[in-house]
Amino acid sequence: MQLDVIETFLDLCETRNFRRTAERLGVTQSTVSGRLKALEAAVGRPLFTRSRSGAELTTEGMQFEPHARSLRRGWAEALHAVRHSGGAAVTLRIGIQHDLAADHIGDWLAGFRASLPDTAFYVEADYSAQMCADLISGSLDLGVMYSPRAHPDLHVEQTGEVTYRMVSTEVDRLADVRPERYVRANFSPAFQRQHDALLPGLASAPLGSGLTAAVAGLVVGSGGTGYVLERTAEALAATGRCRPVADAPPIQQTVHGAVHVRDRHRPMQRRLLAVVGSHFGRIPAAGRPLAGRRQP
Repeated sequence: MQLDVIETFLDLCETRNFRRTAERLGVTQSTVSGRLKALEAAVGRPLFTRSRSGAELTTEGMQFEPHARSLRRGWAEALHAVRHSGGAAVTLRIGIQHDLAADHIGDWLAGFRASLPDTAFYVEADYSAQMCADLISGSLDLGVMYSPRAHPDLHVEQTGEVTYRMVSTEVDRLADVRPERYVRANFSPAFQRQHDALLPGLASAPLGSGLTAAVAGLVVGSGGTGYVLERTAEALAATGRCRPVADAPPIQQTVHGAVHVRDRHRPMQRRLLAVVGSHFGRIPAAGRPLAGRRQP
């Protein structure tokens, strides 16, 4: 059975729509239909019922879905096992939220290597949506992110918080900030909700970015005001390039650690999560899920 057939089936399980799955996978609707027909022929049962409103899983489709996820995961693990890792027994792939990488990647990697000295690591900065997709497919072992996706194949834990603070090249008081000179940060949906609730007058500023480095560059380069990570705010103030807007409210962003649900109790993943949590002064309890998020 070809993996793209399984991927197509699992995508249809999410979208319940042949056209949308075709768009997401970058293929034609006839290709999606052909792959599903091939899968149904292989299992000998209909997996979806089709209608003008979309597609719904049959009883057999619902029974097959968890096995399809296991097939996809198993294939990814097989590739992972034979990947070249030098003299190490295994290579772990780590994804870190773009905005956290510059300040934290060195400390975390040192902790990872100290905790798992016989392991090789590949670490890259990425965005939450892509990390979630890579965890689900099995091509990532740990994601440290702002916006985890609710998915039955993901196990998510709170590992800490980071603080964003407002800095400016022009003003010292929040009342003096002008929307046309403000760089509106959008680091995550949670950050944006807090920001807009606290600062509704700046919610529609015409210039924005989702990276601290970009916000800082725009503020320093062109003059203005914006939110950056606390460490970045301190560094900018120390060099005299910006000053804090003292009465602007700090905004907290929760940091999450995510692994595939099958890995949530494995020693390697528990150690990685513990390293991230200890960096924030928090040691995650083994297996404890993010509060309020249902786990399988």
